[in-house]
Amino acid sequence: MINVLVVDDDAMVAELNRCYIGQVPGFACCGTASTLQQAKEFILNTQQSIDLILLDVYMQQDNGLDLLPELRSSGRPIDVIVISSAADAATIKKSLNYGVVDYLIKPFHFSRFEEALTGWQQKKKLMDTHQYYEQSDVDQLIHGNHHPVVDDKKLPKGLTQQTLRTLCQWIDAHPESEFSTDELAQAVNISRVSCRKYLIWLADSHILFTSIHYGVTGRPVYRYRLQAEHSALLKQYCQ
Repeated sequence: MINVLVVDDDAMVAELNRCYIGQVPGFACCGTASTLQQAKEFILNTQQSIDLILLDVYMQQDNGLDLLPELRSSGRPIDVIVISSAADAATIKKSLNYGVVDYLIKPFHFSRFEEALTGWQQKKKLMDTHQYYEQSDVDQLIHGNHHPVVDDKKLPKGLTQQTLRTLCQWIDAHPESEFSTDELAQAVNISRVSCRKYLIWLADSHILFTSIHYGVTGRPVYRYRLQAEHSALLKQYCQ
């Protein structure tokens, strides 16, 4: 489980972010701090497991960015995502210079919040599981997992962008659902054979997880569900 500390002096905003964290699989809010002093106490307490900090900038008594040098000097490997209404160039540049991994400008949609957490999670997993890197791995760490919107020429023969968009929009609207080929085909009103081709492509692209279930007749039924860490890529195919 990834532990996230929320640093925000607005109790309602802090609670909203805590609830948002709880909606992203694999993440948990390990605490909230309404002042930088409270945040420093969390950081200096090495018994407190913290992987990620969601940091506000405009606080009544503090400037959230003042926490960044304190965090770096502590030596703890904790990353920071800034969530703030501050949209001026100086604040954003200073945040990036201190190595924040993402910057969300208030107000924002949950989808952007989820993308920030899952995108960071992918990079962390890549860093934690590799001792040496290929150039493509370094590119992903630095530039992120940017996939262009797929077009018909890049899809396997017989697949179209329009139908892919329809399927992905249904999956995006049911992120927690596990479904079979028949169930999805019926939901979007396409043939089972056609639906199966798209599901195989999405599974091969690691967007869907596949499991096999055996019924009373012994005939296997393939069921699919969205892999949460690739939800941002799925959303691109929804456009």
